[in-house]
Amino acid sequence: MRHNKVWGALLLAGLFGCGESALPTQQGSFGETAQVGQQLAASSRPGMGAVVYSGGTTFRVWAPLASKVFVKGDFSSWNTLELSKEGTSEYFSGDVAGAVKGQKYKFVTRNQWGSDAERADPRSNWQENSTGASIIFDHGEYYWNAQQFSTPGFNEMVIYEMHVGTFFDSPGFGPGNWTSAIAKLNHLQALGVNVVQVMPAFEFAGDFSWGYNAAYPYAPESAYGSPNDMKRFVDEAHYRGIAVIFDVVHNHYGPSDLPMWCFSGDCLGSGGEYFFTDWRKSTPWGDTRPDYGRAGVRSYIRDSMMNLLDNYRGDGLRWDATKYMRTSDGSNAIPEAWPVFRSINREIDATRGWKISIAEDFGGGNSITDGNSDDNTGGAGFDAQWAGEFVHPVRTAIIEQNDANRNMTAVRDAITQRFSGRGHARIIYTESHDEVANGHSRVPEEIWPGNAGSWAAKKRSTLGAGIALTSPGIPMLFQGQEFLEDGYFSDSDPVDWAKATTYGGITTLYRDLIRLRRNWFNNTRGLRGANVNVHHVNNTNKVIAYHRWESGGAGDDVIVVANFSGTYFPSYNIGFPRTGTWYLRFNSDWNGYSSDFGNTASANTAAYSGAKDGMANNASFAIGPYSLLIFSQ
Repeated sequence: MRHNKVWGALLLAGLFGCGESALPTQQGSFGETAQVGQQLAASSRPGMGAVVYSGGTTFRVWAPLASKVFVKGDFSSWNTLELSKEGTSEYFSGDVAGAVKGQKYKFVTRNQWGSDAERADPRSNWQENSTGASIIFDHGEYYWNAQQFSTPGFNEMVIYEMHVGTFFDSPGFGPGNWTSAIAKLNHLQALGVNVVQVMPAFEFAGDFSWGYNAAYPYAPESAYGSPNDMKRFVDEAHYRGIAVIFDVVHNHYGPSDLPMWCFSGDCLGSGGEYFFTDWRKSTPWGDTRPDYGRAGVRSYIRDSMMNLLDNYRGDGLRWDATKYMRTSDGSNAIPEAWPVFRSINREIDATRGWKISIAEDFGGGNSITDGNSDDNTGGAGFDAQWAGEFVHPVRTAIIEQNDANRNMTAVRDAITQRFSGRGHARIIYTESHDEVANGHSRVPEEIWPGNAGSWAAKKRSTLGAGIALTSPGIPMLFQGQEFLEDGYFSDSDPVDWAKATTYGGITTLYRDLIRLRRNWFNNTRGLRGANVNVHHVNNTNKVIAYHRWESGGAGDDVIVVANFSGTYFPSYNIGFPRTGTWYLRFNSDWNGYSSDFGNTASANTAAYSGAKDGMANNASFAIGPYSLLIFSQ
């Protein structure tokens, strides 16, 4: 979900209360009559919006309530050219010879009462800005350099959530952009993450935003750069072995600067053909929920997704707040949304099955990740969903100030929870854009407000990250987490990269965990597997241990031990699956990660026969306070 600093001003009742004669002020007026020029024959060429061909551009637009549609732009000296309706369909089109990439254009729609309004293209691939003209763009002109990239398998993914505007920028002036973000991709490559999940980067009102108020789902945010800049970001990420997932918003649009608002000139008592006009229009962010029951809207959503997967070579999609697609307010159902989920996910599975589709739902349970065979039955068909069932109990356990109150049973349940019976059908994390704002702060800040660099904040925040990076699921970090970014997330507060030096040891800790999670040294394969057995839960001493495996055996079986207390244990005994030497692969208490860590003498250990914790063997070892150990053979 999201915040936006201007929601309150935008949600005035009058803004969304238009009938047939009122629009948001950015969208023009119905009182202006277009000067009709040449009428163009309907085009036989494919494509929607503005599609470049040799010698011209095809314009095609969905306008089911319009009596006429015109296009004008640089190519016509801004005189109108009339498009023709395509038979009995709801589409208007025409070929404009001499219209070329880089030229600006707009549509003019005439309603049934004879009034005209000027509009940007709802399918615009490039915008001057959110209130300006659309720009003709040719998706075929970019040369891709990273030709050999392969998307990581779902079980191998480690995600890094990024906000382009704040990822690498300096306070003041404009936000960060695609080019500045590229400058820090080497850092991510060295860290070991292999997926970047970009928060919504599609044209929105103003230059600063989280991105969840997108008005143009096809056009990259102009403050971040051009469409080719966005492609170059993907290309540079792929060159470094990093996949790119795009965060998309179709539970609402805007709510301001919307090109599709009352597009055909008939508002239907609210927002026109793109939007529900009854109780289903209302969302927590404005009365702009798309009408999933209209074929033209479903096509609009579907094509925007495929645009990202194909034209931008995205490796997956993260669908924002799907609960507010399938319901109006978390409870009142909107069944029209389910065919959108099912048909798009089915198409991705059939034609691009290596690309991941993720839901942020928080409430749909297995129905979100269960499969489907058609538009009307089964689950939504997502590959994975964000797991509130993980983040909330784990954050609670590490933020709690009193050891006695930490609940190891809740942590156990967080580790073992899964959706639809699949180990990798969930995204697990301790920090995300929602969890570090909206009244919350970064985990180190929550642990010790005003002292995020303290020993306690370092120890317990990295303990939580260790649980996320060793539990079944797809782990995710939020930008700056790897060097103890403090405070809370804001679209005007850039990541403080000085902390990458100050807390370089913590970054190394994250790097080491990620390498083990990805089986970098071929001795921790179990961490990328789906299997887990939390075999030791000591709620008195606040220690938990679990066995992770993919297929089992040497180099595969992994034992993770986590001490959620401030107590040092010189000899702690738990069950192990096999006898023999178990090698210590990771000790979060190593003082190489931070000079104030205890450097507890944890070491390799030998497991001997003797039942413990439901296993046939046991072994002992030292473990430091608020520390995590990883053993394998």
